[in-house]
Amino acid sequence: MNQEYHDFTVKMESEGVDPEYIQGWQGGYVCNPEREEQRVTEAYSAGYEDGLEKNMEGYADWKK
Repeated sequence: MNQEYHDFTVKMESEGVDPEYIQGWQGGYVCNPEREEQRVTEAYSAGYEDGLEKNMEGYADWKK
């Protein structure tokens, strides 16, 4: 298991980050293909881009 991935997911969940952002970040982090177009949200896309870049800064904009 990737400890960084796990720890950051727990951090985002505990801080109330939008679940769509978290799912996008997780998918991008592990280089999964993006969701089908009709299921993509703004939060998901932002998370996906940050995950691809291993960016752990942008999540703060998606706290609820």
